[in-house]
Amino acid sequence: MATRPTWQGYLRLSLVSCPVALYTATSRSADVSFNMLHKETHNRIRMIPTDPDTGPVERADIVKGYEIEKGRYVIVTDEEIKNVRLETTRTIDIERFVDEAEIDRLYWNDPYFLAPDDDLAVEAFSVTREAMSGAGKVALARVVMHQRERVMALEPRDQGLLAYTIRSKNEVRDPADFFGSIPDVKADTKMVAIAEKIIDQLEGPFDPTEFTDRYETALRKLIAEKEKNHGVTAPVAEPKEAEVIDLMEALRRSLGEGGTRRKTTPRAAEKKPAARKTPARKRAS
Repeated sequence: MATRPTWQGYLRLSLVSCPVALYTATSRSADVSFNMLHKETHNRIRMIPTDPDTGPVERADIVKGYEIEKGRYVIVTDEEIKNVRLETTRTIDIERFVDEAEIDRLYWNDPYFLAPDDDLAVEAFSVTREAMSGAGKVALARVVMHQRERVMALEPRDQGLLAYTIRSKNEVRDPADFFGSIPDVKADTKMVAIAEKIIDQLEGPFDPTEFTDRYETALRKLIAEKEKNHGVTAPVAEPKEAEVIDLMEALRRSLGEGGTRRKTTPRAAEKKPAARKTPARKRAS
């Protein structure tokens, strides 16, 4: 089954525009999820909208309300919401180009694939993509999605464009609120030197296939065992919690363990030339 686009409209660079479609670049379809069942009948539980005074409510009788003060709402209809339109409701309008490094990692959000929406759009789309590739910068554009105007960062990826939604300033917390109280302690230079050696030993290429969700794997194993009506055995040993030990001793021991691990890690000289960095997704909070 073909993936349905999240959004359809136009991509515009100055006077050049073409129809495009936006697709989510990630999937949660493989995640383990549980349904809520009645413990005796095993029937799935239905969530029934309920008014605290009158009881169950039909879906047709539910309206949208914005709370302006405790217990006081402004009622807004779906038609009124649809009538709130900006130019960016149907157009991804590129406003400027910036260096990727200028965008703080805190602001990167969800990734999308942007592709031409029909055969007639390919030529204009390709011209825009190639011009962006030559510029070597990230395009910033605006688009309305899910009842919000969002800033998007666009960059060439293969034959299409990779797009990230960018968080607004009021969505990002101030790091000083969390890091400001950490004492400015001068680290011991000998310990730092050992830590740097450990980092060097653990250096290696990024291979996403190595980073699987081991907790999800364990859940799937549990489900498979339950399905076979087998007993569920406890893990061999509980995961160890971090121990408070002598820091210098811990560093030295880590350095020794890292030396063993490095045997399976390619050396820096054997690595391929570094490609242009692609912004990594920060897990949405």
